[in-house]
Amino acid sequence: LESCHVSPDGSVVSAVEVTTSRSSLSSSRDLGFWCPLQLKTRPSVGGSFLGAQDCAPPCDNMYLKPHEVYFAKTFIGVCSVVCLCATLFTFLTFLIDVKRFRYPERPIIFYSVCYSFVSLVYFVGFLLDNAAACMEPSLPGRVSTAVLGAQSRVCSLLFMLLYFFSTAGMVWWVVLTITWFLAAGPKWSCEAIEKKAVWFHTVSWGLPGSLTVVLLALNKVEGDGISGVCFVGLYDLAALRWFVVAPLAIAVLVGLSLLLAGIMSLNRVRQVIQHDERNQEKLKKFMIRIGVFSGLYLLPLLVLLGCYLYEQAHRSSWENSWINQHCQEYSIPCSHRSIDVERPELSLFLIKYLMTLVVGISAVFWVSSKKTCS
Repeated sequence: LESCHVSPDGSVVSAVEVTTSRSSLSSSRDLGFWCPLQLKTRPSVGGSFLGAQDCAPPCDNMYLKPHEVYFAKTFIGVCSVVCLCATLFTFLTFLIDVKRFRYPERPIIFYSVCYSFVSLVYFVGFLLDNAAACMEPSLPGRVSTAVLGAQSRVCSLLFMLLYFFSTAGMVWWVVLTITWFLAAGPKWSCEAIEKKAVWFHTVSWGLPGSLTVVLLALNKVEGDGISGVCFVGLYDLAALRWFVVAPLAIAVLVGLSLLLAGIMSLNRVRQVIQHDERNQEKLKKFMIRIGVFSGLYLLPLLVLLGCYLYEQAHRSSWENSWINQHCQEYSIPCSHRSIDVERPELSLFLIKYLMTLVVGISAVFWVSSKKTCS
C-alpha cells in the first residue's frame, strides 16, 4: 500500500495536515442511528426501531425513570378499575330495564360496553406487568425489548381488543350525536331511528374491525412498557398519525358539529313552545343533560387529541436526546451536533392514559337518576 504521508500526486504531506483533514471530515457528517447489539432481534421477526431493521426498543421506558414507571403503572391500574366499575354499572342498569333505554340514547349502552373492554384490557396489562408487552433477551448480553409485530400471541390479542373497542367506542359516540340530531332536528321518532339500527351497528363494529385487520396485516403491533398492554403508534409516527390521530380528529369534528346542530334545533323548539311551561321544562332538562354528557365525553377526547399532537411534534427530539444519552453505553455513533437534552414529563403519560379511560366514566352520569336508584 502507498504511504499515507504521500498524496496522490506524489508530493509529501505532513502528518499534521493529514490529521487535520481527517478530523474535519469525520466531524462534518452524522452517521445516524445504528442498532446496538443489545437491541438486535431475530431477522424472522422483521421489526424496525428508529429506522434500523431487525431492531427493537428497550422494554424499560426510553424517557421515564424506573420509579416514574412504577407510579404510572399503579395509576393506570387504579383508573382502569374505576372505569370498569362505572361502565359495568351503566350496562347492568340497562339489562335491568332494556325498554327504558331506547333510541336516541341506546348508543350510550354500546359505548359503555366498549369502554368496559378497554378498561379490562388495561387492568389485565397492569396484572401481567411487562409479561405480554416485552420479550426476554434471546442471547446473553442483550436486554429485554418491547414486542414489535406478531411476536407474542397475548400481545396481539390485547392489541386487537384495545384498538377495536377504543375505536368502536369513539364511533358509537358519533352515532349517539347522529341519533340526537335526528331526534332534535328533523324530529325523527324513536321507531324511525330504530329502523336504522342495522346501519349503526354495521358502521360501529365494521369500521374498527377493518382498521384492526389492516394494522395486523401491516404488523404494526407494539408493546407498551408503561401500561403492559400493546397498541399502535408507540414508536411508529406514521401509524400514530393515520390510525390514531386521524380517526380521533374526524370523530371530534363530526360529533361536535352534530351536537351543535342538535342543540340549535332544540333551542328553536323551546322558543316555539315557550307558552307550554311543562313541556318547556322537560326539554330544558333534556338539553342540560345532553350538554353535560357531551361535554364530559368531548373534553377528555380533545385533551387526548392534544396529547397525541404534542407527542407527534416532539417525538423526534426526544428520540435524538435518548440516542445521545445512551450512545456510549450501547457503543454506537453519537451525534456530532450538541443537542439539548429533551424528554417528556411523566404528567403527559398520566394525562394520556387518564383521558383514554375517563371517557367511559361519563356514561354513569346519564343513568344517574331517581329511576335508576329505585
